[in-house]
Amino acid sequence: MRWELPAYFLEMCGLAVWFGGLFIIIAVVIPAVFNSFGMEPAGRFLRRIFDGYSQVTLGVLMVLGINLAVRSWFSARKATLIFPVMKLEYVLITAMLVVTVLIIWVFGPETVALQEAAFQAVTEIEKQTAYDRFFQMHMIVRGLYLTNAGLAVGLFIMKLRQSLMRQLALGEG
Repeated sequence: MRWELPAYFLEMCGLAVWFGGLFIIIAVVIPAVFNSFGMEPAGRFLRRIFDGYSQVTLGVLMVLGINLAVRSWFSARKATLIFPVMKLEYVLITAMLVVTVLIIWVFGPETVALQEAAFQAVTEIEKQTAYDRFFQMHMIVRGLYLTNAGLAVGLFIMKLRQSLMRQLALGEG
């Protein structure tokens, strides 16, 4: 199938951007922002960075989901596929979708509200209490981002292994 190779390429690029983007944000952007701005402007700026990153992950999930659906449709019709659908693929993509939904629509908005409450607090006690609540929620969101990155790496490795095994099978055949 001619469409499979470009689709596979898009998936692999998307997964590389998913993990690589988060790695760059954590290793380069966050330290640079906090070393250049105060806590409040840095926090607001990074919130926008992560909002954009979340939109990118949604786009990658769309590519992964559409390609998985098309491959599943062809597979159900007994078509020969270059990259057959694997059950683990369903599990990983579903898990990535669930975690992304939790980040964007469940814990993310709560984290933003807590961050704003911390920025708006007037007294030291209010600020400390608000920051404590924010950082507790932030740890959950941070863990979800890292979990999703791990799932993306797992899917990347699974797909790469599938591709290499196919190459080995073709070379031996």
